[in-house]
Amino acid sequence: MAEWSIAAVLKTVEPKGSRGSNPCLSAKVRINVAGMRQFEKKTEKIKDFAAIDFETANECRCSVCSVGVVIVRDGKPVDSFYSLIHPEPEYYRWFCQQVHGLSEEDTEDAPVFPYVWEKIAPMIEGLPLVAHNASFDEGCLREVFRVYQMDYPDYEFYDTQAASRKHFGCSLPNHQLQT
Repeated sequence: MAEWSIAAVLKTVEPKGSRGSNPCLSAKVRINVAGMRQFEKKTEKIKDFAAIDFETANECRCSVCSVGVVIVRDGKPVDSFYSLIHPEPEYYRWFCQQVHGLSEEDTEDAPVFPYVWEKIAPMIEGLPLVAHNASFDEGCLREVFRVYQMDYPDYEFYDTQAASRKHFGCSLPNHQLQT
């Protein structure tokens, strides 16, 4: 099994023949080897973490309708968890459904957030949380804790999207996970 690290989420790719108006995309990509080594050195210290991803039903960050978690220890995935969540407020927006494909029918019998979090909290205890666009996922977590009047334990978040932007800059066509 391949080792997972934050750096493994970030892939080095060359732009695929793009000759658009962005000079960064049309220029030949040169990887700063010293910068890459420094980045790898920094992230190899983080071998234990929990990758987390929330989906929301609507524009409210508290409207989490699903959560996925992968626990990584010593650079290897050792556990995972996924659950649908009955969202609060309980309505779906078309644009959110286009992202994740979930609807009211999928979550009408799902547990509410506090019951789901009871299962996740022990899994992630003491681990930093890693997310792609962490401001969204951390915002969701903070808001759903607020809605359910739960004490937020100040989780430490790392953002793979920000790391990708910082490291690769405009040498990538975008910084989505599938890139």
